[in-house]
Amino acid sequence: MGLRSRNPDPRERSVDITPVAPAGRQVIQSYGDGRFRISGTAHDGGVIVFPDHTVSWPIQSLDDVTAESLKAVFAQNPAVEILLLGCGPRMLMLPTALRDAVKGRGVSVDPMDTGAACRTFNVLMLEDRRVAAALLPV
Repeated sequence: MGLRSRNPDPRERSVDITPVAPAGRQVIQSYGDGRFRISGTAHDGGVIVFPDHTVSWPIQSLDDVTAESLKAVFAQNPAVEILLLGCGPRMLMLPTALRDAVKGRGVSVDPMDTGAACRTFNVLMLEDRRVAAALLPV
């Protein structure tokens, strides 16, 4: 089966890839209005999504993202190789010190707007990559 676009709420953007996702995988189904729908569960505010689970992330803006706040990613899953950082409505550059701290763990960090991070996570998750997405709400 292919990708099917659906939009149950006009304030949310969504793509339904659940027919092609293996059971138990976290699929980001929609985002917007300050929340995310991931594998059928609504999450308000920031989240960190892994292929097998999702956790709340109490970060509201890129200014709040620090090496300390990203420790939650590695505490939950030390095998992460790719960290997608959804910066909100638009991509912003990370401070050099923060980028270096993450790269020092051998992890590629890719800042992008939250929508792009959601879509990229779904693709990489389906490819069985060791990915996590730290997402700021939009």
